[in-house]
Amino acid sequence: MSASKGKTALALTRVWHHTDAQNRVLGNLASRIAWVLMGKHKPTYDPAVDAGDYVVVSNASNVHLTGKKSTDKVYYSHTGYMGGLKAVPITRMRERRPEEIIRRAVSGMLPKNTFRDRRLERLKIFAGPAPEVYANNSLTTWRDQVGLRTSQPGQAGGEASKVGA
Repeated sequence: MSASKGKTALALTRVWHHTDAQNRVLGNLASRIAWVLMGKHKPTYDPAVDAGDYVVVSNASNVHLTGKKSTDKVYYSHTGYMGGLKAVPITRMRERRPEEIIRRAVSGMLPKNTFRDRRLERLKIFAGPAPEVYANNSLTTWRDQVGLRTSQPGQAGGEASKVGA
């Protein structure tokens, strides 16, 4: 019995995942995307190895924000010069670059190390529907309400069933 995980090329193969951001909550969606970009969904996960998958997000302009974030959230950046603080409200960001909203949320949920930029390069975000090249390349599609539910009508009470995956 071996305790090694095996770092073969087959174990580190990258898969393309596709998700639709239509009416999905931003934080929940971003944490799920970060999870896949890091490769934590794989049994061969190792924090020292960048073995995550590609993620394609479509309809980024229709992502849902909870509470008063849709009007009050502001993104800040600094130019490096005196008085160079730039503030962009989320309403303007949603009009001009809606894919940047998801990219910044996912970036904040990834570990702050050298793998961060490489992982963000594997994230493809589109404001509208994804182009056919990316849609046809995806092997896995995420849907709403992904998770385990303990019981459903018509099933035995103790069985767990996959919902929407």
